[in-house]
Amino acid sequence: MNPLSRLWRSTRARLITSFLAVALLVGLVSLFTGGQLLYKSVLSEASNRVRLDLNAAKEIYDERTASILLALEITGLEDDFRRLLEGADREVFIAWLRIVAQKAGLDFLGVADNQGRVLARIGPGPPGKSMAGNQLLAMAIKQNKPMAGTILMDQSSLAAEDPALARRALIKEVQTPMAGAAKSLPGGTGLVLAAASPLIDNQGRHLVIYGGVLVNRDYSIVDTVGRTVFRNEVFKDRNIGSATIFLDDTRISTTVLDAKGQRAIGTRASQAVSEAVLDRGQKWSDRAFVVNAWYITAYEPIVDIGGQRVGMLYVGVLEDKYTSLWWQTAFVFTITTLACMACAVLMGAYLAGRIIKPVNQLISASRHVSKGDFSPDIGPMARSDLGVLQSSFQEMLLALRDREKAQQEESEKRLLQSEKQAIVGRLAAGVAHEINNPLTGVLTFTHLLLRRDDLAPEVRGDLETIASQTERVRKIVKGLLDFSRQTKLEAQPTDFNPFVASTVKLLHNQAMLKGIELSFDPREEFPVMNLDHSQMQGVLVNMIINALDATEPGGKVTVVTRPGDPGLHDGRKGVVIDVVDTGHGIAPENIDKLFDPFFTTKEVGKGTGLGLAVSQGVVARHGGTIKVKSTSSKGSTFTIWLPEDIRSEGYDW
Repeated sequence: MNPLSRLWRSTRARLITSFLAVALLVGLVSLFTGGQLLYKSVLSEASNRVRLDLNAAKEIYDERTASILLALEITGLEDDFRRLLEGADREVFIAWLRIVAQKAGLDFLGVADNQGRVLARIGPGPPGKSMAGNQLLAMAIKQNKPMAGTILMDQSSLAAEDPALARRALIKEVQTPMAGAAKSLPGGTGLVLAAASPLIDNQGRHLVIYGGVLVNRDYSIVDTVGRTVFRNEVFKDRNIGSATIFLDDTRISTTVLDAKGQRAIGTRASQAVSEAVLDRGQKWSDRAFVVNAWYITAYEPIVDIGGQRVGMLYVGVLEDKYTSLWWQTAFVFTITTLACMACAVLMGAYLAGRIIKPVNQLISASRHVSKGDFSPDIGPMARSDLGVLQSSFQEMLLALRDREKAQQEESEKRLLQSEKQAIVGRLAAGVAHEINNPLTGVLTFTHLLLRRDDLAPEVRGDLETIASQTERVRKIVKGLLDFSRQTKLEAQPTDFNPFVASTVKLLHNQAMLKGIELSFDPREEFPVMNLDHSQMQGVLVNMIINALDATEPGGKVTVVTRPGDPGLHDGRKGVVIDVVDTGHGIAPENIDKLFDPFFTTKEVGKGTGLGLAVSQGVVARHGGTIKVKSTSSKGSTFTIWLPEDIRSEGYDW
């Protein structure tokens, strides 16, 4: 093996390579994640600014509308207005109105009677014509109060005020990418900020002074937004901020420039913006391509005095400025990350040398353990976290030694128990068969003798004693036979809870006679299981009788069915039967002897010591287990676990 190959196979080289790979991975992930978060943060900041800028632009728009109404109300209160209005020289009055309009920045100004007929106006249009097409004027007359807002005026209404306004309102739509279908507004419709204020002249006539500004190709509002909100800031020869007023989805006043450097009048908003703002009345904020550059934009609908959405107000911030800021910050972030990666690799090379020695010792120790040596040398304890690893390794070795010893003792115990039970089982079978036939004869002839009428009382009493004691021996023999023989299961589908309930019911009368409360508590429904009815019922009866015998009058015996924990039985699903009593409990020294044949704590003559041993055999042949927990003077719990997929198990005594 050449030196380069040996170097690569060394743990030190692999550790250094791992440090480098981790540092590179972390660095790249950090760069990507940090870049994305930084980009989103920059865009979020820009979006927040644009939304605030839109609010400022809306204030400027509304303030301009309010200023028109204020100018009209002040004009209506001036003495010169009332004097000239009632004077005979109409031209002087109109000239005075033109001065007022010029100072207030109004495109049209006039006075009408309460029928909407114009008495005087600053434009060349003739007086006397009805202004029924002016929606705001009509509402002010009807409600007899000052009103201001946005209205639409058609070509005839604009021409009545001034033909020049009608011409200015004519805007040719420019084909715009991503725009929707053309709208059906009449050509030359004007978006107007207007106001009207009712008054009563000195002659008691009800009049209305009205005026307004045509927004089409009027740039005062959008330029004010540029100066006030964006301060005309420039980035790469472009204004950072832009503002636009739309009539429907068409730009009629804007600071956005087209490719020729002219205001992009006639261009249209995208279909997505138009549908959100005009159709659904929502505010819209996102990055968008506006005419010839990407902007972070915000839109909101313009609503006329009738509540109809007639246009949009827009502000946008040039995305290039924020993109440039992002690149600058990302560059600094990248340099910092690369420097940290380099430091991480150098530190990794240093730490690899410190780590590798105790690691090699642990590797050597693990090889000894795999060969059965549980006392290998792992070297001196390190002062770093590897010391914890070495300590844990030693604890693991101790646990392995203890577990191996415990497993060996358990195996020996099981083997001894199995051999003992096998011997007892064979002995019990032989004894039971040899004794059973003589017992049957004794019992039969005893009962025959008891039928005689000529027996003396003392003889009859002796014979009855012989019969009862022989019957007891017969029961013991039957227990021996049950214990010794390997009865195969005769399983059949069984609805589990009803089966347990019916078994508990068999012993209710016996419990009542003893003054003990016997109850059944099913915790859950279970699927149909295969059980040997007779044998399992015998097990349950034996368990419940034992519980009743161990419980004083006034106590309780409860039979509970519940799901078993698969984790305790190699992942197998099963059901549990708990037989819980409140009796005197079982002494700790007797717990391990309960299932031994012929062991009993009952008085002589009341138990054979075979019931639990037989029950354990039946449950084992069903593939289950029996366990017991007991506390002296508080009661005991016998727990039977049965698998849901019961299959007959061999059980070698």
